Amino acid sequence: MSAFPPSKLLAIPTSDLCVPESPESSATLSEPLAFSLIIPTYNEAQNISRILQQLTHLLDQAIPLAYELIVVDDDSPDQTWKVAQQLTPQYPQLRVMRRQTERGLSTAVIRGWQVARGKILGVIDGDLQHPPEVLLQLLQAMQSADLAVASRHIEGGGVSEWSPVRRFLSRGAQVLGLLILPSVVGRVSDPMSGYFLVRRSAIAGRIMNPLGYKILLEVLGRGQIQQVAEVGYVFQERKQGESKVTWRQYLDYLLHLAKLRSGGRITRLRQKYQLQRFLRFGLVGLSGVFVDMAMLYLLSDPTTLDWGLTRSKILASEVAVINNFLWNDRWTFGDISSRQSGWRKRLKRFLKFNAICLVGIFLNVLLLNLLFNQLGLNRYLANLMAIALVTLWNFWLNLKLSWRVTDVEP
Repeated sequence: MSAFPPSKLLAIPTSDLCVPESPESSATLSEPLAFSLIIPTYNEAQNISRILQQLTHLLDQAIPLAYELIVVDDDSPDQTWKVAQQLTPQYPQLRVMRRQTERGLSTAVIRGWQVARGKILGVIDGDLQHPPEVLLQLLQAMQSADLAVASRHIEGGGVSEWSPVRRFLSRGAQVLGLLILPSVVGRVSDPMSGYFLVRRSAIAGRIMNPLGYKILLEVLGRGQIQQVAEVGYVFQERKQGESKVTWRQYLDYLLHLAKLRSGGRITRLRQKYQLQRFLRFGLVGLSGVFVDMAMLYLLSDPTTLDWGLTRSKILASEVAVINNFLWNDRWTFGDISSRQSGWRKRLKRFLKFNAICLVGIFLNVLLLNLLFNQLGLNRYLANLMAIALVTLWNFWLNLKLSWRVTDVEP
């Protein structure tokens, strides 16, 4: 340990939750740095030394003297802020903020960004559940992106020891998010991630108003995010301290989405490629209608095979699904598929696509039987109407889950 005394605590910004346009305009006279990483903490005295040691070891090799670590502590009863402050002589890149009048992970991250000097800003949990070694992959991804997210839901990602209930809640929250705010949640595979980097210029000058723990939603919803990259990581169980995951977090997540939806300034995706994809998706869907109709005729018409209507419809729909997938994978989302090459990834896309469409087929069968058997409509008119009524389901969920319509870097 150095003989020098610990550095002073950082002053807490009292202005709106808005990141300055440039590092030079932040509350420091020092030169800007390449990277600032915020570590929000609460009762992490047992973990803080270890994570600082690991981060410093990695960053000293990757970008020596070009980074800073900022611990923002919410006045922890175990005095995490004091433990971190005493380590500043050992880690010259470390700065510490103690918040006594504000609470909350999201606002802690923004307060840290407000005093940061980096051109790239980041956040990582202080409990070692986010593996520090993934940070180097995120920094590499930022060379061609505005936002780089560590994701549990892409290749290389996962969770270590989550219970089935927690897995269900996490995935369920994501699906609800897609329904509430698809233009934000659909941009990344893991919108509840708390481990990411963002370019300062993409969020600077924008007043933020987060709710709960999910600061990534605020960045996606209010920032000028164009290029997005994702890196897979395995979420680790904490070794020290207690988990802070509660039902309240999931509720805050949904309330945050509703808040962005109703009153926030949601930044829309650039529409150039979206419109092209929509038109292609529509044309592919139209081809699927003809395939579906032709197969239904061959299988169910009294002059051909004369099979039962339900069985014929299921088989006709599945052939149409295969047709649609092949065209969408090759044409509509070809630029994304080309970056996810290999038969395993293609099979995974098809299974996701098929699973969503199978639910649509089930609804389609119910509607067809209702319209044909109960209301007495012509079988082909009834089939066309059933297809139209389930199109919204197939379009939105396949758009957001089977292929993410973003410029995601591998």
